[in-house]
Amino acid sequence: MPQSYKSVSGECVTRKVIEKSKFIATSRHVCGEEEAKAFIAEIKKTYYDATHNCYAYIADNLGNFLRFSDDGEPQGTAGMPMLEAIKNNDIYEICVVVTRYFGGIKLGAGGLVRAYSGAVAENLNAAKKVLYETCAESLYIIDYSNADAAQRFFAERGAHIISSEYLNDVRFKVAVKKTEEISFNLSLLNALNGRVKIRKIREYFFPFEI
Repeated sequence: MPQSYKSVSGECVTRKVIEKSKFIATSRHVCGEEEAKAFIAEIKKTYYDATHNCYAYIADNLGNFLRFSDDGEPQGTAGMPMLEAIKNNDIYEICVVVTRYFGGIKLGAGGLVRAYSGAVAENLNAAKKVLYETCAESLYIIDYSNADAAQRFFAERGAHIISSEYLNDVRFKVAVKKTEEISFNLSLLNALNGRVKIRKIREYFFPFEI
């Protein structure tokens, strides 16, 4: 199991025209091959009239589940270059589909490789990236008089508030990087003069913004 890995957040669409052919690159974060296959099917349905819908994906965080397809382009000119572009960006749990509407001018093998790999590279450059790291999720129980100060502290330290509940006291479920958990809690206790109860809930991978 990796300590951390880079991926994308949500979906990103980029477009470019090369020798009158239109290339539409769509990337999305996926967890597993089923999500990747469902995403590919969705894009093929959206661009049902396209000449090609080529794809490449790395569907897990270890690089074990990877596939690619030229979808009718000459062998080795689309899917593999797309996969290499993903690898070059060191991104996991991602699927990219490059849709092509043929413009009437043949690009040749080298031109196709550059077009498909370039489309993916440009898309990944534009996509929002996140770093999945082990997080510590805890429940922070705070009185109302310190709730605003706690929220400011969470924001300043880049913590992610998963939920907040206002009862007799205020209860925040917050995720912080595992590596920062101890210093985070000590600093919060100091900032609130000890007026906070902390209950550890669990640890798991969480997408922190890069």
